[in-house]
Order: sequence, then structure tokens, then C-alpha cells
Amino acid sequence: MLDLLNDLIWSKLLIVMLIGLGLFFTLASRFVQFRYFASMFRIFGEAFQRQPGQLSSFQALMLSVAGRVGAGNIAGVSVAIMLGGPGAVFWMWVVALVGMATSYFECSLAQLYKRREPDGGYRGGPAFYIQHGLGQRWLGIVVSILLLVTFGFGFNAVQSYTVASSLHDTFGVPTLASGVVLMAVIGVIIFGGIKRIASFADVLVPLMAFAYIGLAMLVIGMNLTEVPATLALIVKSAFGLEPAFAGGIGAAIIMGVKRGLFSNEAGLGSAPNVAAVAEVKHPVAQGIVQSLSVFIDTLILCTCTALIILLAGVYQPGMDVAGVVLTQTAVASVVGEWGRVFVSLALLLFVFTTLIYNYYLGENALGFFSQKRGPVVVYRILVILLVLWGSVQDLGTVFAFADVTMGLLAIANLIALALLFKVGLRLMRDYDGQVKAGVKSPVFDASNFSDLDLDASVWPNAKAAPPSELDAQAQQR
Repeated sequence: MLDLLNDLIWSKLLIVMLIGLGLFFTLASRFVQFRYFASMFRIFGEAFQRQPGQLSSFQALMLSVAGRVGAGNIAGVSVAIMLGGPGAVFWMWVVALVGMATSYFECSLAQLYKRREPDGGYRGGPAFYIQHGLGQRWLGIVVSILLLVTFGFGFNAVQSYTVASSLHDTFGVPTLASGVVLMAVIGVIIFGGIKRIASFADVLVPLMAFAYIGLAMLVIGMNLTEVPATLALIVKSAFGLEPAFAGGIGAAIIMGVKRGLFSNEAGLGSAPNVAAVAEVKHPVAQGIVQSLSVFIDTLILCTCTALIILLAGVYQPGMDVAGVVLTQTAVASVVGEWGRVFVSLALLLFVFTTLIYNYYLGENALGFFSQKRGPVVVYRILVILLVLWGSVQDLGTVFAFADVTMGLLAIANLIALALLFKVGLRLMRDYDGQVKAGVKSPVFDASNFSDLDLDASVWPNAKAAPPSELDAQAQQR
């Protein structure tokens, strides 16, 4: 059943929607992800600034990178190459490049429609821009449930499986033992809230990302003369031009899109939940910063993993090895057994931050339709148990479950983005206009968007639309 659903969702619907809408967003916005690429780094200067008690733009970026950088970058790339050939990496690049535009729009909209919480913080995401932008609370609830199931349950199982199998391969640690330890650590951390999670992420994420890139540079440097041929192999295989992978173009595209979305999450509806909690002067500024996380995740980190595997020469078409084990074997064959240990430890850090990030997304989704304490406690218990469950499952079951829920979530979110595209374009033009007028740091004037249902406590000069009957019912609940 899972295979049938995956085939329908990924080979029929999502390939067209992800690439098609990504290209449409790219062209209609005049290549916004490339026009503002240099600005991403300028905005970084402001990204560290924040109001007391609020998350900075940089912290929100690091938190979303923490979620993106994980099993998808190490195990996911390996799985893509094993099942789709080297050409799958090319299609991961394509998904990332067009996905940068998709991520820009979804994160800008999340900022625009965010709501202030009683504690002074912010909450937002797809469910919020669906309710307040489209007026469809029922669809917001559906998206929240899918987000809850995908991240809180499915992706956490994938992450725990990956780190458990890695530690078993490297140190011989039983997968059950790894699952128990992970379960205990996550159980302690998840009671700390989004601010504690962010304080871990903005230190650990840069550290682990640069360390992993450094290892990749070492492997690449030791095989520098083979890099051009390896890149050519990736491109040729993507179009079925490489004899060893001829006829595999369909598998390359499907696996590239699947694992690309799993890794960078562009259009999936996850990053907007984190983008919304940042304190920024203009919603578009956070959209620009968040699109950079897609570039970091796929164009840099996933490419590092792909080059490590292909340059090491351990990969053979048709081989059947657990994803993370292939990466570890490739590193060890080049730099020695210490490389296997390094990958395991790096993965442990990646997975640690991602598990916490996934938990937060699930709790954020749960908070959209229930503010009661009971459901949150039940959710936390289920997350802890599923971390243990995932550590002792097989790769096929865990990935198949996550693929189905991820695909359904992406479809719902992409439909909402398409319907709200005019609002996103209008927001972008407001930012563009200020930049052209010489404004170094554009400021959002909500009075120019008085026809939209915005939170006046977030954007002080907003003339928020009166709450709908559904909003009033939600507040009463």
C-alpha cells in the first residue's frame, strides 16, 4: 500500500508540482533567489540583531538549517545514488535551485501572516497563511495534522534509524541501546521550548556543518583530478547518457526529487514554521535568508556527500547497503577508519538537532488547533516512543512511511502557495520598490496591506480584518 501511494504521489503529482511551480515562482519573480543571492549575506549582518525575548533572523535560519541538515544529507544522498544512480544528485540540484524560490515565498508569507503568542513570541506557518490568507481553517487543520505526523512521527523515526544504524556499524552498539539513549536525551530537551532549542542550534549547526564540509574537502583534495569526471558522470547519468545507467533516467528523477525534498524541504511547509518566529523589519528579508538554507543544505552539503561516495570508488550499481553505511565506508576507504568514526559523530550531532527541530514543528502544528496541555503531553510521549521504534526498524519501512506523509504535506502546501502567489508577489514588489529607492534595510508598512488579515500586534500599523466566525470559534476553544 505504501509503495502504491508513493508511486502515485511522487511519479505522478509531486514531480510536476515541485519543479513546475518552482519554475513558475522563479520566472514570475524574475529569479528572486539569484537576484538577492548577494543580499543574503548582507542581511546576515542584521540577522544577529533581535529584540529581548525574541529569536533573531540568524537563529531562525540556523534552526531551519538544523532541521534540514541531518539524515537527508548523509543517508538520503546515499539512498538516492543507490536507487537512482549518480544522476539522482543532478535532480537534487534542480529541486534545490527552483526550491530556493519556493522557500522564499513560503517563508515570506509565514512572516506576513504570523501571530503573536501570549508570552510575546510569534507563531506561524502554512496553517496560519492558509487560514488568514485563504480563509480556509479546515485546510489549515489538515496541513497541521500532516505536519504533525510527518515531522513529529515519521521523520523522527527516520533520523533515529539512521543514527542507530551508524553507531552499530562503527562501534557495534546495539540499535536498541542507541534508541533508548536517544529517547532519554530527547525526552529531557523537548521540555525546554523553542528558545532553548534555538540556543543549541545556533552553536551546533555552524560547527557541525563546517566540520563535515572540511572532511569532504579533504576527500575531494585527495582525489582532485577525478572531480571533473565525477561531475560529468552525475550530469550524464541524469539524462541516461552514461552506459552503466542507461535507461535509469526515470529512477534518477524520482529519487532526486524525493531525496532532494526530504533533505532541503523547500515547498514542504516545514521551514515557514521556524521563519515565522524571527523578529525582522520586513517579511521578505526572512524569506531571502531562508532561501539560503536550501542552498547550504543541497548545493553544498549534499554535494559533499555525493562526491565523497563517488570519488571513493566503493559504490557499485545495484548494491544494497544501508544509506549511512555507504557514506561511512566511502570515507573510511579514503582517509582510514577514523573517517567512519567522524561520520558517525557528525551524524549524531546532525540527528540530535534535527530530532529537536522535528519535535518543535509537530508541537507548533498541534498548537494550531489545540491549546490544551493534555494533547501536548500525549504528543511528547508518542514522539519519544517513535524515536525508539525508528531505531530498530528497517530502512524501507521507515522511509516509505515518511515519503507518503511528506508527499501529502507538500501537495497541500504547494496548492496554498499557488493560491497565495499574488500576495507573495505583491510583498516582494514592496521590498523591491524600497531597495530601488535606496533604502538599505526595507521596513514593512502594514497600512499598505490593510485589506489582508494581519495581526496588528505584530505589525503595529496594520488594520487587521475582523476575525472570521471560524477564528472566533478557535479563540473560544
